[in-house]
Amino acid sequence: MAISNQMLTPREAARMMGISYPTIKQWILSGKLKTVQTPGGHHRVAQSTLKPFLVKDKAKPSTESRERYRRVSGRNQLAGKVVSVRIEGLLAEIVLSIGDSNVTAIITAGAARELQLKKGDSAAALIKSTDVMIERLD
Repeated sequence: MAISNQMLTPREAARMMGISYPTIKQWILSGKLKTVQTPGGHHRVAQSTLKPFLVKDKAKPSTESRERYRRVSGRNQLAGKVVSVRIEGLLAEIVLSIGDSNVTAIITAGAARELQLKKGDSAAALIKSTDVMIERLD
């Protein structure tokens, strides 16, 4: 990825870095990320300013790097290990172990075969939802 000195909005810089807009705003306000301000007081980030962050991120193992987040639009990504793959008919059940929890996804059998997932593989659950339900556990 070639880095120029193009000026980016904080939202564009956040997308390029694979981080959230609130995170980049915190970095700007805390001084972690240097910006210039427009006459209207809006922050702009020189693309070249992002280079050290991108280089540092690229040096991380793939499971910790934000690189894959920059390739997918969804930000709710949970990395884990495949616990089981069950394909029946047109559907497949994929169970990932993420921390102390399991996440189950039902995908097409064709997609499961294309991914060639097997127990022990690293994978990520990409969660895109407009509704989240909460259950009281006590």
